[in-house]
Amino acid sequence: MPMMGCDTQELVDLNVNPTAANQVDWRFMLTTGQVQAAENRYVNGRVHLNLGAGLIQHMATLQVGGERGAGDKYYYHLDSFNAYMDRVYPTALKTLAEVIRQTGPEGANPSWTNLHHVAQVMYILPMHIMTDLYGNVPYSEANKGIDGIFFPAYDSQESIYKDMLAKLDAAAKTIGTGPDNIGSADVIFGGDLTKWKKFANSLMLRLAMRISKVDPGTAQEYVQKAIAGGVMESNDDMAWIQMAEGPSQWFNQNGISRALIPDDWGANNMLSKTLVDFLQSRNDPRLTIFAVRGKWGGPYLTAPEDQIGMPNGYDATTIREYLGVTDPIDRELEFSRLNPLMLDVDDPFIFMTHAEVEFLLAEAALKGWHNGDAATHYNRGVKSSMQQWTIFDPSFVVTDDQVDAYLAANPFDGTEKMIGEQHWVANFMQWYEAYSNWRRTGYPELTPTNYPGNYSNGQIFRRIEYDVTEVATNPNLQKGGTSPDDVMTRVWWDVP
Repeated sequence: MPMMGCDTQELVDLNVNPTAANQVDWRFMLTTGQVQAAENRYVNGRVHLNLGAGLIQHMATLQVGGERGAGDKYYYHLDSFNAYMDRVYPTALKTLAEVIRQTGPEGANPSWTNLHHVAQVMYILPMHIMTDLYGNVPYSEANKGIDGIFFPAYDSQESIYKDMLAKLDAAAKTIGTGPDNIGSADVIFGGDLTKWKKFANSLMLRLAMRISKVDPGTAQEYVQKAIAGGVMESNDDMAWIQMAEGPSQWFNQNGISRALIPDDWGANNMLSKTLVDFLQSRNDPRLTIFAVRGKWGGPYLTAPEDQIGMPNGYDATTIREYLGVTDPIDRELEFSRLNPLMLDVDDPFIFMTHAEVEFLLAEAALKGWHNGDAATHYNRGVKSSMQQWTIFDPSFVVTDDQVDAYLAANPFDGTEKMIGEQHWVANFMQWYEAYSNWRRTGYPELTPTNYPGNYSNGQIFRRIEYDVTEVATNPNLQKGGTSPDDVMTRVWWDVP
């Protein structure tokens, strides 16, 4: 029986979906990567809040270990150690790496240089958090499964930092010179490339100051490049993303909010006594923004004098001894919680603030790396930190007169210690950065807790341990990972 030919145009056309796109618009993959970089409640709850906020004593809990008490009492918790590596490589980093690849020299749209470098800046945001948390991590071979690399090499943190700084320098110089328009696909700055240049330089400043103790020569070089290129100048330049109520709680909604809403996470974390006492003793107007006291849903005590921070390192039994009572307490009535007006599921997620930039500039000035006036930068940092919170709620107004009164009552004393303390407060709700900057500077001078059975002999973790899947399956971790793989091993830039 003869075979009949069937290669007809009609049959070919049947295999074409007339409603499908023929090519990907990489701009909208940037959108996805930006939202993924803000994480969801799985990572925010387990790492950002549970570990970061507890270790840095911005938040406290009566929980012991697990998903809600590991950082507060220095306990081992597998999910909290695994989550950033396990979840961020295959989401934000993978998405943004593909945008970079497709807009690079061998990609589908090599002329889209603005998008290429914007995506590069976005990629470095979660990537530097990754290496800050773990130390040596996959970098040069990360996200290259398409090239057949399934077990990527571990790069040294030194090489990662130097490459990130070089890429930020290139991005800052190149953004705005290309023919492509990103527009509304950019959900951070709305396609404003001038703001992206400032953000690239500001992030360069952050990373350069991070290595200021271990490699001051490289640090000074990039600090001065960042300043010369132009960093954030006001809160209008702040990098943040507006989250949304829907359609997906795992993608659109603010992961910090979801982690602290009682019917989701349990709202076990209260404001730390360390933070509340610091603000209260200085009559800091941020206390009335951050803190309320009362059961979820109100009514709340809002006056500064009514706020009471929970001490770190206590459980439901030992807190009664601390308070001198015998009956069980209601932690929601006894201690201050994070203001629910900062916990709407569509509230902003902050990546970097102008206040941080000013404190870094103040520190650089003290080091002689910048000819600006340290006191002026310090005062600007305090002001921006106090006035940035209206993006959460319009009622969070701190007037210029309030700022001036605070600075007059708490004048800058010319020390890195005072800069570091204010930098710590300014990084509220940016707990990765608060944790990393504390490890670098040692400020504020936190008193560690020593809860029985803790994992670090009563010391604040210097890093977190690798994802157990990587330990079990990637032979390159043993060759190039930070060693020993424990919480008291310092990463490269963390110099005593």
